[in-house]
Amino acid sequence: MEFSLAVRVYYEDTDAGGVVYYANYLKFFERGRTEALCQLGFRQNDLMVRQDTLFAVRSINVDYLLPARLNDILKVTTRINKVRKASLEFQQTVVQENEHAVLTMATARIACLRASTLKPRAIPRNIIHAMETCNAG
Repeated sequence: MEFSLAVRVYYEDTDAGGVVYYANYLKFFERGRTEALCQLGFRQNDLMVRQDTLFAVRSINVDYLLPARLNDILKVTTRINKVRKASLEFQQTVVQENEHAVLTMATARIACLRASTLKPRAIPRNIIHAMETCNAG
């Protein structure tokens, strides 16, 4: 399962040197994971209200390889590597669309929590089923 999202680098994303500030890649990765869930048919606000479920970053490991600059069009790629009972592991990359150069790579471990208590919970079966169905197709 691989999902892609195009992101334009805005002035607000850059630092004094004119390159994307390192912490902003975390925002790009978050958008990628959110869009992956949306493409599977799940919106996070609906999951919180209807299934008492939310996802939270437990850890993220990021490798910064090359800089992105103002007005670059980036492709954020998100792949679900592992599905466990109460967590997911995503492999993500940011690629400069025109040059196909990998700029940044990350591995994110995401915990599934009960929204009402913020305690771990099993990933709802309908989400697991959507991931399995997508992976099979």
